[in-house]
Amino acid sequence: MDSDHVLALFDQRLRRDARPDGPGVRVERDGAVVRQVGGEHAWNGIVWSDLDEAGADAAIAAQVAHFAGLGLEFEWKSYSHDRPADLGRRLLAAGFTAEPDEALMIARIDELPTDAALPEGVRVEPVADAAGVDLMVTAHELAFGTPGDTLRERLLDHLRHDSDTLSMIIAMAGDQPVSGARMELNPGTGFAGLWGGGTVPAWRGRGIYRALVAHRARQAAALGYEYLQVDASDQSRPILERLGFARLSTTTPYVYTP
Repeated sequence: MDSDHVLALFDQRLRRDARPDGPGVRVERDGAVVRQVGGEHAWNGIVWSDLDEAGADAAIAAQVAHFAGLGLEFEWKSYSHDRPADLGRRLLAAGFTAEPDEALMIARIDELPTDAALPEGVRVEPVADAAGVDLMVTAHELAFGTPGDTLRERLLDHLRHDSDTLSMIIAMAGDQPVSGARMELNPGTGFAGLWGGGTVPAWRGRGIYRALVAHRARQAAALGYEYLQVDASDQSRPILERLGFARLSTTTPYVYTP
């Protein structure tokens, strides 16, 4: 895989030419900034910027004013290859809070293994209704130790209005959810994004994450997608590297709360 070429495709197709990632949201372009705006349960933030040193602080202030006027918390999703090189420092100075870095990992789907097996006693089920979303959110809360209320509302909105661009699965051990994972499809871009996949502590180290990646890779291949993209934590990055994903950049979420 030509990493520079694929990173350029990612920037163009998923960031500069971003489309709304769910129902009830819109993508707006404000000079050299592309932002997504929705309701309180949507993801609100900056998906792309191409700023220079002279205008960066004013552009940041304009986005803070815009979202503050809407009463919305928002995220500036920054990448290590974004300009200017000190964008992160400028965001911190403007009152943003940095969340942990993640690795932007991308792989060609036709180069990935798609036959990883689940451990004995674990099965994968599709999530297609509110009960399935509840199981998925339970797995998320147990795996990550964070409340899942906003995630639940976002996933239910997808089910009600735009289910064709989101695929959700849950790994079950008996009647207990042990991992939940989703795949966001971006029609016309060649890219599908993998999200979630965290496993509850008692089931870690048994190959569930790897198997859920393989499951979604098969789905994406069947739908004609070329690349899978993951924003990977330090825990999932080594697994993805062993599967064949390449680290193309680092992404840092900077969050601003009005």
